[in-house]
Amino acid sequence: MGLQSSLERVYDLERINSRLSMGSANARDLRALSESLIALKRLESPLSELNSPALKKIKDDWNAFEELSSEIASHIIEEPPFALKDGGLIREGVHAELDELRSLRQDAKSSIAAIEDREKKRTGITTLKVQYNRVFGYFIEVTASHLTKVPTDYIRKQTLANSERYITPELKEFEDKVMGADGRIKALEYEIFCSLREKALAKVPQLQAQAERVAELDAYLSLAHYARDSKGVRPQIEDSGIILIKAGRHPLVEKNIPAGSFVANDIKMDSSLERLMMITGPNMAGKSTIIRQTGVIALMAQVGAFVPAASAIIGIVDRIFTRVGAADRLARGESTFMVEMSETAHILHHATEKSLVLLDEIGRGTSTFDGVSIAWAVAEYLHDKIRARTMFATHYHELIDLAVLCPGIINYNVLIKEEGDDVTFLYRLVPGGMSHSYGIHVARLAGLPPSVVERAKEVLKNLEQGEFEPSGSPTISKKRKKNEGQFGLF
Repeated sequence: MGLQSSLERVYDLERINSRLSMGSANARDLRALSESLIALKRLESPLSELNSPALKKIKDDWNAFEELSSEIASHIIEEPPFALKDGGLIREGVHAELDELRSLRQDAKSSIAAIEDREKKRTGITTLKVQYNRVFGYFIEVTASHLTKVPTDYIRKQTLANSERYITPELKEFEDKVMGADGRIKALEYEIFCSLREKALAKVPQLQAQAERVAELDAYLSLAHYARDSKGVRPQIEDSGIILIKAGRHPLVEKNIPAGSFVANDIKMDSSLERLMMITGPNMAGKSTIIRQTGVIALMAQVGAFVPAASAIIGIVDRIFTRVGAADRLARGESTFMVEMSETAHILHHATEKSLVLLDEIGRGTSTFDGVSIAWAVAEYLHDKIRARTMFATHYHELIDLAVLCPGIINYNVLIKEEGDDVTFLYRLVPGGMSHSYGIHVARLAGLPPSVVERAKEVLKNLEQGEFEPSGSPTISKKRKKNEGQFGLF
């Protein structure tokens, strides 16, 4: 059996260890532990064939806990119930008294028949009956016509109109056994289980160390499978400020779309020259995918994985900082914009020149002028003060003017193809800025009513021409004079 098939049979050992440590592990947890340890034993053979230093260290320290695994497997049934005190946990043949009690419980009827037959022969009373009810338990019933034959060791228990009911020491002992058997069975099973759990608990430190070896082996195996199946390359790691990726891809996005349809992109950053990529472009064009795949590739490279690219040179990154998506913490009194600013502040306080910073739409949670101003200042600070390698995706087209002021900021955009009202996304990152977001086109794709889309186009056209109606009328008709338009940033 190979590494992968054996590893698939290993349960979450760390979770089992936690439950053992807290005293909450049940019989199913112990069975899972036993089955996992059996799988670990099977892994010893394929491990012995591996020669790399890291895998040899894992192999030399390997521990399959055969004695513990065997004892659990031989004591606990394959599919035990969740409840621990209701019985049904322990196998036959484990405990002599338990087997006897189970046999007694299962064979009570045949035992009563044997007692009845024996008493009939001993007393000569052919109508004698051994019976049971919930009130009086087990008893021997003799009709009035045979009372003279009743032995002296019979003890009267109840008198009826036409018969007498008796108990004997043997029957009383049998009754006590049967009545107490169920409770004793449950108590014995729980006792045996607790003894096993204590033995497993004593091994928790060693089990935890083994769980870490299994996790490490699993990680190596996953990386090996990815290297074999992904058409990835071995990256070159340098102690420099360079990130140079040729035909980079996002490993998860690529896997979830038709094969061969992912558009790969090149990334070039250098902390001394081109350290901040200002990326503009339409909604849905792929800006977020491009910046995230860069972070993923940098991370994969530094953990020793092959990366999804044609080639990759990665200058060592001390930390990857991201500010993406939109989320609030209303229970803590923090709006979406407050969360965005808190995360941005954390980046500005902790990033270094060795860091990789990925920013997606800074400043979008407030008014346009506020948002542009904040995004502008953040980009300047990252460029001038921190000097970190940064990818800055934005819809604020005003920010492309930063490239004039800051030599380390390079404008990029994601290409589209326009044909009339139709826009085709090409998902290709190219140098240069873009001055349109095509949000209305995305709104149409999302299914907004056609009348809403058309009205949005009218409003956008009027706004771009500087027309407005101070009274707030739906009709935007009044036009600013040319020299009353908004000033540029320079």
